[in-house]
Amino acid sequence: MKFYSTNNSGHQVDLREAVIKGLAPDQGLYMPCSIPRMPKDFFEKLPSLSFQEIGYEVIGNIFSEDLSKDQIKDLVDHTLTFDAPLVKVEEKVYSLELFHGPTLAFKDFGARFCSKLMSLLVEDQKIKVLVATSGDTGSAVANGFYKVPGVEVVILYPSGKVSVLQEKQFTTLGENVTALEVDGVFDDCQRMVKEAFLDKELNEQMLLTSANSINIARWIPQCLYYFYAFSRLPKTTDKLAVAVPSGNFGNIAAGILAERMGLPIDTFVAATNINKVVPDYLGGATFRARPSLQTISNSMDVGNPSNFYRLLALYGNDEEELKAKVKGYFYDDGTTRGAMKKVKKETGYIMDPHGAVAYLGLKEFLEDHEGYTGIFLETAHPGKFNNVVEETLDIQLPLPERLETFLHGTKKTEPLKNDFRAFKEYLKSH
Repeated sequence: MKFYSTNNSGHQVDLREAVIKGLAPDQGLYMPCSIPRMPKDFFEKLPSLSFQEIGYEVIGNIFSEDLSKDQIKDLVDHTLTFDAPLVKVEEKVYSLELFHGPTLAFKDFGARFCSKLMSLLVEDQKIKVLVATSGDTGSAVANGFYKVPGVEVVILYPSGKVSVLQEKQFTTLGENVTALEVDGVFDDCQRMVKEAFLDKELNEQMLLTSANSINIARWIPQCLYYFYAFSRLPKTTDKLAVAVPSGNFGNIAAGILAERMGLPIDTFVAATNINKVVPDYLGGATFRARPSLQTISNSMDVGNPSNFYRLLALYGNDEEELKAKVKGYFYDDGTTRGAMKKVKKETGYIMDPHGAVAYLGLKEFLEDHEGYTGIFLETAHPGKFNNVVEETLDIQLPLPERLETFLHGTKKTEPLKNDFRAFKEYLKSH
């Protein structure tokens, strides 16, 4: 399959170049030139398939021209080693729990797929994986690529703007993982990574790639758990709405990819915190990047979401169709905490701040639209934000053993000025 740049549909590359380069030379994101539809009989048998069996068919349908059946099986088996249970929270409201992987966040799916696919495509070359993170991407990628031969991971993150647990998950590993603590915000980290990919001198000296959601190898496999969630829903004649807590908008773009492949999702709810450039756009405003603002749902503290252009591309750059299919909502920290308290009191279910934002968006949509069943994505274990969760709910939250282990590790970082020249010199000297 060929992949085109969102900035120039005439610029097309093969799978290897799209994965290794990560970003097109014109700063566009790569998109598949055609999106294959899943056959009708696939949906008929979907409820009887395992997560892995769903993965074989969906990934096989996308990558059959580029990978052998054995390679596709290896990719899926390496990626789907943990469950993503669908949990009923209220009548017609379900939580899709995506935090049962190694780092307890949804990005474990994409990071594991990405590391395996790169190992198949890179062969004997040494590669630097550059990652900007507002929280969970760093931990998922660091652990997904940890000790992978021939790969060095460099993570840029905003100093003081990720939770302690998130930070520990990618700053305590060492080995082939380096964490750079940037004096800035997530958008600064993302900007420097993009500039590195476009720097001629750096690219002549080293092989650079990304494992952010801008990379198709991180983004595409996330469509799998949308198919899986649908397969586990009780039979109903209701329409389906799926609410996604959104920061860089890769996760919701993966859901739309699944819908474009034939999955019957009627409406997507793009739920954000006060970093609301996309909800504003969906409400009729012009898309305009802004400086990000710090919130308790820090993984969504993004003022210039890269994957916005994928949303447009998935609907053929038809803004009206995008706005008809995707509804935007945003909430401040006080409202988010209120939802966490309400759901815990009424149902006993504990949400992390990001899941709470998605829950709020879903509930607001359902109140205005009859005949829907809803799923909201719970993208991280509440323990990853234990300070916020414990303070909000007035509870002591027991941490999973994996998180407890990270807490006892020693943080190892290097400070980095919010300046691309400083980042470039770091890369050249290491």
